[in-house]
Amino acid sequence: MLLTGATLAACGEEAQRQDADEPEADFPVAVEAARFPTQQRLADTQDLVLELANAGDEEIPDLAVTIWTGDEKGSGPFHVRSEQRDLADPNRPVWILEHGYPKCVSDAPGLAPPCIESDLFDPKTLDEVSSAGAETAATDTFAFGPLPPGETLRAIWRVTPVEPGTYSVHYEVAAGLHGKARAVTPDGGPVEGEFVVTISDKPPRARVTESGKVELD
Repeated sequence: MLLTGATLAACGEEAQRQDADEPEADFPVAVEAARFPTQQRLADTQDLVLELANAGDEEIPDLAVTIWTGDEKGSGPFHVRSEQRDLADPNRPVWILEHGYPKCVSDAPGLAPPCIESDLFDPKTLDEVSSAGAETAATDTFAFGPLPPGETLRAIWRVTPVEPGTYSVHYEVAAGLHGKARAVTPDGGPVEGEFVVTISDKPPRARVTESGKVELD
């Protein structure tokens, strides 16, 4: 498709408008919790949880998290790129992100996504509540909106493993979507981390306790 000069100018103006309101500054972010089981089994659904706090004095413009699996980013946060030749699509899912996720828990006022208040949070009914609506144009990035100073947001991705093996899952936190607002640690470094996860294709072993209850190992 051939774009006219006017169309290109309009696209440039739109990108400029989206970027114009994002401040160019560093915003301290504390990772208060980062959880993802390191030993998993095929088809056994798990939660990846990040609890992030605004540790600075200014509101974070748009708290965003990028997730990718493996050494290079695939087409989605929980996909890897296959080295097999002649594939129409080299991206292969390791985990399937459950419908309606991620979801978030926060008591911060005025958040754009519909987060759950902490005193109403129940992990057993999490599937029934609304999605955080955190999707962005980048398939591996999720934006949760502004976060005031001193407030915390817990983001939850519920996933089901579908490919055995050992994988590195990386996360990186930003304070905006356009690169000007940067999330930083207390020493000024990037806010990031990883999980090394092994997915087994072996079925769990069952045992019966003295009380007659069946437990899985």
